[in-house]
Amino acid sequence: MNEIKRPARHIVLTSHPRDGERRLPITWGAADPRVRGPVIGSLTDPGQRNVIGAHSGSYALYRALAIAAGSLSPLHKPDLTDTAPPVELGPHPQWSDPEKIVALDPFGHLAAEVFKDLIADGIDIRPTIAVAQARLTVPEFKEEMRAGRLEPDGKIVLESGEINCTKVAIEPVWHLPGVARRCGIGEQDLRRSLFEHTGGMFPELVTRPDLQVFLPPIGGVTAYIFGEVSAIADPNRKLACRVHDECNGSDVFGSDICTCRPYLVHGIDICVRAAQEGGAGLIVYNRKEGRALGEVTKFLVYNARKRQAGGDTADAYFERTECVAGVQDVRFQELMADTLHWLGVTRIDRFVSMSNMKYDALVRQGIEIVERVPIPDALIPEDARVEMAAKKAAGYFTEESPPDAAVPSETKGRGVPEH
Repeated sequence: MNEIKRPARHIVLTSHPRDGERRLPITWGAADPRVRGPVIGSLTDPGQRNVIGAHSGSYALYRALAIAAGSLSPLHKPDLTDTAPPVELGPHPQWSDPEKIVALDPFGHLAAEVFKDLIADGIDIRPTIAVAQARLTVPEFKEEMRAGRLEPDGKIVLESGEINCTKVAIEPVWHLPGVARRCGIGEQDLRRSLFEHTGGMFPELVTRPDLQVFLPPIGGVTAYIFGEVSAIADPNRKLACRVHDECNGSDVFGSDICTCRPYLVHGIDICVRAAQEGGAGLIVYNRKEGRALGEVTKFLVYNARKRQAGGDTADAYFERTECVAGVQDVRFQELMADTLHWLGVTRIDRFVSMSNMKYDALVRQGIEIVERVPIPDALIPEDARVEMAAKKAAGYFTEESPPDAAVPSETKGRGVPEH
């Protein structure tokens, strides 16, 4: 068995620049990727790094564990042969607008091709976006076909009930000055808060103002595209879209207390039909479990809601979350529009969401929304009606008069959380 090669055992601190470092600068917002520069989070040669953090988001910790266990060489560099996207994506005007895209690298899927000479020269450059084509199997769609409500077309919906789509995986890449402006805070305040409230995990946040790009250890985004990719940015073709924040317990396993899977499936249904009609459908799936509070917090809130005096009620819906988490929601939808900007979206004809937080964030970013599509009442689980009543009473979009439910005063006038 070959022994895994390991680097020298001395620890190299990255909190301050060293003499002789060779770094390629990043000019955020440049239209030419060679001028913009590559995102280099190299761990094989720290001297090459021009960003804070590591690739793969939260999975970087598993990589560290694998290296510690001896199952992965810390010197390994990926062989990117035949990994290029199977379809052409971009460029779009938004790619060169530093105010439009602040939370991902617009050239992330092109890194292996655009910077192949630098890679050949030994610089560890890795894609932060990957594109693939695949088929989805959604059990509810087979029932739709059996009932005659959905017709296979052989291109998007197959006779088997499977759905053809293009999938895009996106790792977060934050341009710190841009993220700060988008969230309405100072860059130094952002850097300090990120440093202090991650236990000092990234000292460069406060010691390296020359490094303006951060690879945060969080989950990324997956975009599911139905129909031709080029149709998404075509103003002459209609686009249906749902922006969905992860709710694993419902999305994968089903849940009695929320509308997440029913709404996700309803969104896919509308997106597929838009593609069948010559337009395009887009599902943007964000890894923000439990409103980005986490699944443990979410389950604690579930228990508190069901066990409180009087049972689960709309008037105490928001209060229960704040009692446990101290806040209703930490997803910051301000960053959500970046995926749509990257795809060239300027108009959504059918927005499959009732969330005013998502709607407001997209409109503020200059994306036109023609129609908002609520979840049909028949798809709402019985135990999730409390949640829906509370949200409608607090300003959640509805085509009907909102129910009369008491809402905490601090909630009024603010965005209403959605799973």
